[in-house]
Amino acid sequence: MNKIFFVIAILLLPMLGVAQNVGLNIGDKAPEISAKTPDDQVLKLSSLKGKLVLIDFWASWCGPCRRENPNVVAVYNAYHDKKFKSGEGFEIFSVSLDNNKSAWTKAIEKDQLTWASHICDYKGWYGEASTVYELESIPMNFLIDQDGIIIAKNLRGPALENKIKELVVE
Repeated sequence: MNKIFFVIAILLLPMLGVAQNVGLNIGDKAPEISAKTPDDQVLKLSSLKGKLVLIDFWASWCGPCRRENPNVVAVYNAYHDKKFKSGEGFEIFSVSLDNNKSAWTKAIEKDQLTWASHICDYKGWYGEASTVYELESIPMNFLIDQDGIIIAKNLRGPALENKIKELVVE
């Protein structure tokens, strides 16, 4: 009897979308996103074309995001000025899912997120970027090459530094 349920489950899961790969994948072109910076200027992801870019989705209210930020800062500080196989320099494009500008900007300062590319549309999960990138949770990130192609995703902790280090030209 258990074998019958197992076979039925295996056959039905793909039809229900459970076993299918949802969202953007490695090899896909990273969709353009834009929103306002903390100083209310519109910034587009495409402005970083030619560089290795980590698109980092986070929010000030997200505990796991805030705990990951020191790792992201360390990788940025170590690799920002390096030469890469897939881009000239390394940048981070931070996309916040915050609804509150003050909380967002205070978190940027407190966590010492010193790179220049920070955007937020204050729509949280319903914002353009979270919708286009089909986010289901944060923190989430996508590493894109100089042409805007996704070469890795969901890199945290040592996996982020290992991937960046792998791309450095000695």
